[in-house]
Amino acid sequence: MGKYKNLLSNTAIFAVGTFSARILGFLLVPLYTYALAPDQFGTASLIIDTSNLILPVMYLGIADAIIRFGLERAVRKSDVFTTGFLTIVLGFAVFLLFIPLMMRIELISQYTMLVYLYVLASSMRTLMTFFIRSMGYVRLFAFDGIITTLTTAGFNILFLLPLDMGVEGRVLATVLADSLSAISIFTFMRLYRYLKFKDFDRSVAISMLRYSVPLVPAAVMWWITNLSDRYFISYMVGLHYNGIYTVAYMIPMIIIYISAIFIQAWQISAFSETSPEETQKFFTTVFRCYYTFIFLAVSGLMLISRSMVRLLTTNPEFYVAWRYVPFLLIAVAFSCFVTFYGTIYNVVKRNAMVTITTAVGAVLNIILNFILIPIWGPQGAAVSTFASFFCVFLLRVIDTRKFIKIDMQPLRLSLNLALLLGQTWIALADLPNGFLLQCVVIILMVVCNFKYLLYLIRRMMGMLYARRTASNTRG
Repeated sequence: MGKYKNLLSNTAIFAVGTFSARILGFLLVPLYTYALAPDQFGTASLIIDTSNLILPVMYLGIADAIIRFGLERAVRKSDVFTTGFLTIVLGFAVFLLFIPLMMRIELISQYTMLVYLYVLASSMRTLMTFFIRSMGYVRLFAFDGIITTLTTAGFNILFLLPLDMGVEGRVLATVLADSLSAISIFTFMRLYRYLKFKDFDRSVAISMLRYSVPLVPAAVMWWITNLSDRYFISYMVGLHYNGIYTVAYMIPMIIIYISAIFIQAWQISAFSETSPEETQKFFTTVFRCYYTFIFLAVSGLMLISRSMVRLLTTNPEFYVAWRYVPFLLIAVAFSCFVTFYGTIYNVVKRNAMVTITTAVGAVLNIILNFILIPIWGPQGAAVSTFASFFCVFLLRVIDTRKFIKIDMQPLRLSLNLALLLGQTWIALADLPNGFLLQCVVIILMVVCNFKYLLYLIRRMMGMLYARRTASNTRG
């Protein structure tokens, strides 16, 4: 019971900061679509996507090791922080050697310096925030998320409206906000105390790199599966459609934001040491509740996706984006499940299969993009993404059973997927009574998942009641 309580408690804390911060960022979409044309919006997205591809390669995936080793009591915090800092600094120094190569990438060549600034600022903020999170400062981590999003919003408004800086303004707003976050945490928490270049255990650094380096190919493959669609669309059908596709992705990102909140808390709970029987039961119960929530959230967002696109965009050129949302929503659902199963590899420190399974999905995504985008345009990219994540999910379900056997209730999961695919057909067919038919699908999903939906509600209410009772007792 204590593990479930801690998981819910940490999820609630991350939700206060992370979700409120993400929602504010989501509300900036009307600003982007007002101030930027579709091709400009597509270019800014490519700069950010390219930077996010470079990040784990540059710092050798050390962010994951900071969380994993920072949570271990037997490891000194200074060894973890110093290793992370040195890895990022040395990685960035090597990355500087690739400036001539970066300037040859046609779509973003004129924005090379922006990529470098983005990578440096983001990597330093990642180091600071992941380190304080591993130390147990989850409330500070959440608070930083809110403040950083507010500063990002402020810089975006300043750079895109009065200064009319276009693509440069969109990217610089994030760079400055990340920089302020990293400097503030480093100073306020006095993290310089943990920088010990002479007196740090090099064996810890080696162990951290052995843990993180195998995750780098997986991160690259994950990027290919998740974001390479935008490069394919840009080259095959143009930056204009990439901008529209990026807007379509904004709605499924809500699911990713919600999932990220949970996964942050889940990583802490999953690494706690218990017996194999208790671990299996814990993982099974949590995953059943997790996919229940994700499927229902996807169905609800699909119902209102067309209205959300119109609400979020001020330029009519973006309205067609709603047609790409349904398959992207289902794709994102399975990407969440893939991430959940990835924590099993993290727990048992067997990260090789993370790379292998993700590589299979990436290769499948590339092949399907080549085939489907010329036929269906951006919709082909959405279908490719769904198929890729679904394939990786199946592979991880099969492979992880030798470590932790999760009884996911495959019949119930399959029924949920069938209902979502049916809802997708209803939405894209644009039927006269389509909205009502989608409501019927949602009702069927609630019935199908009622047991675990009720379980989730009871857990949440129990936690809130316990907190209220404890507060009254102290009062």
